[in-house]
Amino acid sequence: MATLIEQQPLSNPGTFDKVLPVGQEIIYTVSNSSVVSSFTRVKFIAEVHISNSIPPNPNTTNDLVGTFKTTPNNAGVGMFDFRPIIESFVNADNLAREGSAYKGTTNTSDSNVPMHLIDKYSGNINTMRWFIVKFMVEYIDDSGNLVTNSEVIAGLSVIFNGYLKYTDELLLSGVNFGYDLYSNFLLDGSTKKFLTNAPTTQYANLEDYGTVGMLMPYVAEGIEIIYFNSSGSVLGQEQINFTSANGGFVYPQADIQALSLYFGIFPANLQGSSTMFQGFVSAGTIQGGHYIFAVLNDTGQVASEVYTINLNCPTQKGYEPIRLTWLNQWGAWDYYTFNMKSTKTISTKGSTYQQLQGTWNKSSYKIDSFKGGKKAFRVNATEKIKMNTDFVSEAESEWFEELINSPEVYILEGFQDDTANSALNNYVTPVRLTTSSYTKKTVANDKLMQYTFEVEKSKTLRTQAI
Repeated sequence: MATLIEQQPLSNPGTFDKVLPVGQEIIYTVSNSSVVSSFTRVKFIAEVHISNSIPPNPNTTNDLVGTFKTTPNNAGVGMFDFRPIIESFVNADNLAREGSAYKGTTNTSDSNVPMHLIDKYSGNINTMRWFIVKFMVEYIDDSGNLVTNSEVIAGLSVIFNGYLKYTDELLLSGVNFGYDLYSNFLLDGSTKKFLTNAPTTQYANLEDYGTVGMLMPYVAEGIEIIYFNSSGSVLGQEQINFTSANGGFVYPQADIQALSLYFGIFPANLQGSSTMFQGFVSAGTIQGGHYIFAVLNDTGQVASEVYTINLNCPTQKGYEPIRLTWLNQWGAWDYYTFNMKSTKTISTKGSTYQQLQGTWNKSSYKIDSFKGGKKAFRVNATEKIKMNTDFVSEAESEWFEELINSPEVYILEGFQDDTANSALNNYVTPVRLTTSSYTKKTVANDKLMQYTFEVEKSKTLRTQAI
């Protein structure tokens, strides 16, 4: 009377079975033909175990998050979709991990450093979890007793805060299906990508912060950066390894935080972490130039695509740059700086009351000219910002689709001097994208392509209450 796993998400190679974005159908089908055909009140049971540190032990209840049952369908099998259960156990990493650094100072458990501002590396905190399921069958035996037995345990998996688009190609092996995340994102070859759909060439101001997320392989060594001046000549290069001293890890290890790392790669991060880059900024040689970066493996070979960050020259038009960051498809962060014209609008909607004129609660009536009439009890003000891109490429045009679909969007302030004991609350401002439609543009149809987006700050502007 063995319980069998007939269907499960497609496996990936590695020390664990699967890496699964939670935004997809996560289907497991189990069977036990002899029990289903011989007994009554048959139910298949699934015990779901999720852990945020070491892999869970399915034979204990330490990481048990729920027990779920289903009756056999017309084919005599039990079918489970775990997406609605597990997607609430992962979310975005907004704060840096303990052990990473900001402007040379190591973060502690009391630190409040936004992930976007990190020096070098930080492990993930909320993006990934270990996931394993134990299946059993329950039935009434011939003596009328409720029996639960015949355990089978699915392979150890990792779930992360990503989703699949309907256009993402799925692979099929027998009845198992899934997305081949490893072939696209495991950083072990020159065609592999960081956890982003952003174009490999991006633009940034010297004050811009930002990170890249990465799925760690077994033999990664570090990230190499090569700096160029405005004429394309090499200024220097450096390699920043995945060591604990740099806030990183050497994978594999049991801690789930080591499987996915963030790296502060944009100019403001490098100003806080790289003495070489700081020297180029002070000498004025990197301005208007660019730098490239890629992952290297333990033999010094390139293990990712090569990405380019072009440094914008200072604009002479006086427009205020506005940098947005948003949660992308793969649970990491993407960034774009709007350098063209932007407009800010403040709208108010207050509560009012009718105030009595004069003084009525004293021995004599006193005329007060400032009293009386319709008064504002509280003013609720919100700020909206309309931003325009410069001319963009088709790759950037397609990439903006994720911005308009993202559930988390923020305005990110640039590099600045912090006061002592700063809570760093002035860098990240939550906003809501109010642009409700998006038209994908192409060179053939639209020639030069620009976009306009509008955001509304999520928090109302504070004022006094009467």
